[in-house]
Formats: sequence, C-alpha cells, structure tokens
Amino acid sequence: MLGGFGGKSSSGGRKSLRVAVAGDKGTGKSSLISAVASETFPDNVPRVLPPTTLPADAYPDYIPITIIDTPSSIDNRIKLIEEFRKADVVILTYACDQPATLDRLSSYWLPELRRLQIKAPVIVVGCKLDLRDERSPVRLEDIMAPIMKEYREIETCIECSALTLIQAPDVFYYALKAVLHPTFPLFDQEKQCLKPRLRRAVQRIFNFCDHDLDGALNDAELNDFQVNCFGAPLDPVELMGVKRVVQERQPDGVTDLGLTLPGRPETAWAILRKFGYNDSLELNTELLTVPAKHSPDQSIELTNETMDFLRGFFQLYDLDNDGALRPDELDDLFQTAPDSPWLEAPYKDAAEKTPGGKLTINGFLSEWALMTLLDPRKTLANLIYIGYGHDPASAFSVTRKRSVDRKKQRTERNVFQKFSDGYKATVGERYAANVVDQPGGCKKTLILREIPEDRVKKFLANKEALAACDVAVVVYDSSDVYSWRKAREMLMEVARKGEESGYGTPCVLVAAKDDLDAYPMSVQESDRVCMELGIDIPVSVSMKDDERNSLFRKIVSTAENPHMSVPETESGRRSKNIRQVVNSSLLFVSVGTAVGFAGLAAYRAYSARKNA
Repeated sequence: MLGGFGGKSSSGGRKSLRVAVAGDKGTGKSSLISAVASETFPDNVPRVLPPTTLPADAYPDYIPITIIDTPSSIDNRIKLIEEFRKADVVILTYACDQPATLDRLSSYWLPELRRLQIKAPVIVVGCKLDLRDERSPVRLEDIMAPIMKEYREIETCIECSALTLIQAPDVFYYALKAVLHPTFPLFDQEKQCLKPRLRRAVQRIFNFCDHDLDGALNDAELNDFQVNCFGAPLDPVELMGVKRVVQERQPDGVTDLGLTLPGRPETAWAILRKFGYNDSLELNTELLTVPAKHSPDQSIELTNETMDFLRGFFQLYDLDNDGALRPDELDDLFQTAPDSPWLEAPYKDAAEKTPGGKLTINGFLSEWALMTLLDPRKTLANLIYIGYGHDPASAFSVTRKRSVDRKKQRTERNVFQKFSDGYKATVGERYAANVVDQPGGCKKTLILREIPEDRVKKFLANKEALAACDVAVVVYDSSDVYSWRKAREMLMEVARKGEESGYGTPCVLVAAKDDLDAYPMSVQESDRVCMELGIDIPVSVSMKDDERNSLFRKIVSTAENPHMSVPETESGRRSKNIRQVVNSSLLFVSVGTAVGFAGLAAYRAYSARKNA
C-alpha cells in the first residue's frame, strides 16, 4: 500500500545471513563455531572449519546463517579479504585469558576493516570465558567503552565459553540482530540521542496514523496502529499500560487527546519495516514502481493531478502567502523525508528563487520536474514521504517517442530538456529548470542541462545521448572567432550523431554577448552554416540587455515543433535522397507486381470460361 502499511517483515525481506569469523590464532574461533553448531564442545577441531550453516529455526527470525571460519595466517590474506567483502556481519574474536589478543583488535583488526572499507557491522566476542583468572575481575563495559567510542561500527560486545556453552549461542543471535535491527542508523552514540532520519521516519508514521490530524493518537488510532503492525489489538488494560509507561518517561507524551508524538516509545525495526523502510531509513526501492520507457526518446513526466497536489502542498506551507517558500518553510515541507532532496547538486540552485533566496512556485514545480526527469523513483519516494496517498500509477505519464512527434509535427510534452554546449562553459555539468510562459497562456517546463566543452565528445559518444534531448543549443561568443569555430564543430558533430543514431535533434544556435562588437566573419559564416544545415540563423542574445525570456520561448517553440530545425549534413541529405528514390522504386515494383498478378488472374478466369 502506498504511503502506509506495505513494507516487509521485520527481517526486511532477507532470506539468509553470511557471517565471517576472524581473529588471532588461538582465540577460539573454530571451537565457538563447532560448539554452537553441534551444541557440544568438540574434542578435535581442525585449524579452519568448512562453511557451517545454522538452520532457519535456530533463532526466532527463521533465517539460516552461514558461518565462515577464516584463517589467521598471513599466507591466506587474499581469502580473508574476500570473505570480509562477502560477509553481512563480521565477528572479531579475542581470548579472555590472553589480554594481548584484545589489544590486537584496536591495533590491527579494526583498523584493517576500515582500511578495506568493509561496511558490515562488527560483533566483538571474547572467547574462553571459563579460562579467565577470577582473581583479577574485569568488567566488559570498562574494557570495551573506549574501543567502541573510537570504532562506531562495533554493534555489540559479548563474552562466552564454548566449553560450557555460556552465551555461545547468543553470539550469532546478536550477529543476526546487528543486520536485521542495526542500532547505528537509529541512535547517535556520541550525542546519546535518536538520529534525525529516525525522527523524520517516526514523524511520517505518526502523521499516517493520526487520521483526524489533531496531533495525537487517540485510543482507536493507537489500536489501528497496533493491529496493522503486530496483527493484534490492545485491550483496555494494555492500552492504559502503554500510556502510563509513556507518561512516566515523558510527562508531555500523553494529553487529553491521546498519545502525542514526543511520547512515542522508541520505534522498533518491526514497525519501520512494516512501513517500508530499509536499513538506511529510506523506502525500499521495490516499493517504488514507476512506468517504464520503451524507447530512449521517451520521457517520464508528472501528471496534471500530481502537479495539482504539489501546488496545494506548496500553498499549505507558504505560511505568509507570498508565493514563495523560505528555507525553513521548505525544510518543514520535507520534514517527513529522510533529507531535503534539493540541498545538493544538481538540484541546489537549479530553480528560480527570489532575491531573498525564497523558492517560487515556478521554481518548486520545476525542481519536481527536474527530479522526475533524472530519477523518477526519487520523485515517487519523496511524494510518498510528504503524504501523497494515491496510486503510484497516477503520478506519472510516459511521453510518446520523439520520432512520432516529428511525424505528427507536434508534441504533447510539458517538460523539455535542453542540451546546451558552448565554448568556455562552466566546469562540470549543471542543471537549471523553470516554467516558461508561452503565447496563449500555455506553460511549459524547460530543463537546461549544461555540458562543458571538454565533455561534449564523451557525451555524444553514447549513441542514445541525443534521444532524451528535445533541443540542442550551441552557444558561442559572437565577438570571438575561435569560439565560433568551436561552436561550429560542435553543431556539425550533433548533426552527424543525430543522423547516425536516428535521433535527430532540433538545434538552436545562440550568438551570445551581443552587446559587444561581433566578429564579421563569424556573422557571415554562421548564417551560411545554418542555411546549409537547414536550421534557423543564430539567435543574438545579451544577458546584459535581459533578453533571456525571448530566448527561452524560442527554445520551447523549437521543442514544440520537433520536425523543424533538425540539422542535415550534406552526406545525410544524400542518404535521405537515396532512401526516397529506393522507396519510390519499391512502390513502383509493388504496384507493377500487383497489376501483373491481377492480369494473370484475369487471364486464367478468361481461359477457364473459354474452355467451359
């Protein structure tokens, strides 16, 4: 179910677990594995055990666990690294009767895991607890506290005895929990508080359950939550017990209306999984089904209904009704998402803002259009985070092929992507998006993707690169002859690639810096090149004269007429003429053949009648 209960079980959909056990020689790795697997202490243990599997019913989560015993010698380092990389969780062992093996955890093993960039959680296990000298008692917390403070990847520390089986089975139970219910995404050990992503997830879950939107869960809403998450209602006594526990821990957690957000108990992974969250506290990608493009020259857009939803949501958070969102208002809008999605490139600074840094309604809608063009799953996830509760199929539409648009000589698209290249462009690709008003009150969203000069060849090397582009805009400095020559090369390359790939793209040539004296030869040559290619002459623009709106309208107009302004090289034109001649010949042959068959049939009918 979109936005609500539709996640996986508390296992997060995991069907197996792989555990790598490592540590110094003689720390008891193999004995621990063998004892847990056989439930008895082994008499003879090989130096390295073969892979050992604990059955699915060994622990309540019903997931089989494959345990890999690793060699301690340096000669088998490659094998050890390979197992680390394949493991879901790593167990590091030390011997309780050998303090030097404990020191080796922080001097070698933990730094080595970091150096190898192993992201799996770590369980530290003290083996041979039965051999510890009782005359010098040591508290595990005192030993491990400084190590865990330095190495946050350590999920749990435990000591055990394979001989007596004391806490030995618990080792792999904690390993399983470290993967299914990791604490690292939830709790900040250093600050001793819940992490922001968990708070945002809890806020979203709370909002979903708060049906009457009064900021508190009444008894009925709390019961619905319990049934949906755990399959059983709370009886009145249990309900009062929950409220009492919450009120004891946080007095403002319960009001006359019911249970409030600050008073919610710590959210368990079972609830997070039920609401579709993965280990990173983001929605599972398999829940985010978006329509598929069947051709590279199709695109995915938001439907009109979704755009209306976003406009209404914008107005809800525009508290001062000035048609723009302050940064804090935008943060509030995305308060139930893991992060505000537009804080980083390519979204940051990609849309229209007021001089005071507020995001306008056009800028807001343009950001959504840009995100949909680049990553529709990210768009769907953020729609769900902020409360979009409709069928995902109603959120998007797939445009028809641009090749069909060219044949019909019109397009139905509302979002146009403009590929722009030019001499002395900005280093690195950038995006910009905005709504462009067209004559007649029509609004279209224009997305500009700027590609630096040194990356154009690499971009065009992909034969489908132009498929997604509605317009290719080549910009050059009209006062610089070298800039014009580079622009001409790019324009010819776009034309050739379009002919080779079959994704011919309308082109607009822009002569920038019109306020400066134009180089005479570039003016004459640019007009001639445009005539030879069959596109419009360059559009002269000066940013100082604020002529941008007319340029953007020209670009949108070009995109709306995809059959025009598609450049043709001389070789491409010859190939086209040859195809037309061949097609005409085939048509003639087909007609002639049809006439021949008709004549033969008539002759046979005549002969039959004559013979009769």
